[in-house]
Amino acid sequence: MINYVVILIQLMIWSIYTLLEWLSKHDQLIYNVAMFLIFVYLAMVTGNLILKSAKKTVWITFISLIVYSVIQILLNLF
Repeated sequence: MINYVVILIQLMIWSIYTLLEWLSKHDQLIYNVAMFLIFVYLAMVTGNLILKSAKKTVWITFISLIVYSVIQILLNLF
């Protein structure tokens, strides 16, 4: 159950990333990549604080990033 909580928290982090990316749409690509890496780090730290396992944190972050990407792709289709 704690894995689902971490995924939900990380999806909130990705939602904040989406908002900030939208607000900075005129920035250069390097700044968007740097912001993405900062949010990946934030998601990893948050997941590791809750799960207390680095291996689980990497997998859960990867899964939440895939879920986020699928949601974004589906929203762009409609």
